[in-house]
Amino acid sequence: MLRQIISQAKKHPSLIPLFIFIGAGGTGAALYVLHLALFNPDVNWDRKNNPEPWNKLGPNDQYKIYSVNVDYSKLKKEGPDF
Repeated sequence: MLRQIISQAKKHPSLIPLFIFIGAGGTGAALYVLHLALFNPDVNWDRKNNPEPWNKLGPNDQYKIYSVNVDYSKLKKEGPDF
C-alpha cells in the first residue's frame, strides 16, 4: 500500500499535501484516543487495586488536555470526603 501511495505521488505531485494531511489527521486521532485511554479518570484498567479511580481525584487535578478559563491549581474542595 505504501508503494502504491509513493507511485501515485510521483505521478500526481498535487496529491502530496492530501497524503500529508490525511496522515497527520489519522496520527492525531490515534494519539488522542491513546491519551483518553491512559489518562482519563473514567477509564479503569485495574479494577482489582483501584476500583474507583475517579474518587481519588482532587478538585485541583486537571485531566483535560487544555482548559480555557479555569485555573485548576486555585480551586478548593466544596464537598465532604467519602
